[in-house]
Amino acid sequence: MSEREFVVINEEAARTAQNMMSFNEYQLGSRTKEYQEDVNEVYDLAEEVVARRGEEYRERAWRLATRYAKNLGKYFNEEARIGCMCPSVMISGAGNFPVKKKEKQVKAWDKNHEFYNYCQSIRGKLNNLLYSKEVIKSDDENAIEALEEKIDSLREVQENMKEINKYYRKHHTLEGCDLLTEKQLQKLQGSMDQFGYDRSPYPSWALQNNLANIKRCQQRVDELKKTKEKGTSEADYGDFKVIENTELMRIQIVFNGKPDEAIRSTLKANGFRWAPSQGAWQRQLTSNGKHALRRVIEELGAEVQAS
Repeated sequence: MSEREFVVINEEAARTAQNMMSFNEYQLGSRTKEYQEDVNEVYDLAEEVVARRGEEYRERAWRLATRYAKNLGKYFNEEARIGCMCPSVMISGAGNFPVKKKEKQVKAWDKNHEFYNYCQSIRGKLNNLLYSKEVIKSDDENAIEALEEKIDSLREVQENMKEINKYYRKHHTLEGCDLLTEKQLQKLQGSMDQFGYDRSPYPSWALQNNLANIKRCQQRVDELKKTKEKGTSEADYGDFKVIENTELMRIQIVFNGKPDEAIRSTLKANGFRWAPSQGAWQRQLTSNGKHALRRVIEELGAEVQAS
């Protein structure tokens, strides 16, 4: 079972915010409990996805659940920070009430509530995954939707690294940084102690590497979209036909009968595997897959059609 991660909720800020808004006494730990109960529901949902759809969905489901946990923690802590900006008129009284400050607070709340809706969209992606409602029906590791989710996650990581570096430059410590879980704080502090990151918890190379991953995933998305736009195509080579199946994102070779052992060995050597459900030898529809197809056709003595 994958480990569940939680953001540390700023209970002191939550207590102060409630005291500025209400006469009701704040129960220490109540925001943390509320946050963790919500997040545990989403982690449970991720486990249900794995149980129902298989272990191959674990990485994607857990990535979504962890994104939800981190972003919802950010929402809770931001909600408390905003609550500390200005007291309720019920608490402060109407005399000399800071109207401009209250307007600024309300705008900040509206923006944070939009962020909450974004958090719920992540939960929605898990629900879609559970009930097989993905937009793209394709192999998970190559699906456009899955890659775009990964890009979103990497972009969030990029922004978090920048914000954590900014926090460290301002406070000269990572203690109290709401963007880090306790485990992340300990790991990051350990790396800084070991390698001597004097100025930034995340050195420039970490930001550059993550940005390179974003660009690589985006290039893959662009490639997949371009391929899908072309649509499924089919070429007849006499004893067999080749299908570029853009729905399944597979290159498929269909023979008139069962190919002999030598042909099967050639297919396997080039990464093609028999798929009984499709009645075809197939591999992923990628640039490497197309190169492998050309080798197979050449070895089978067929003429390669111009692409």
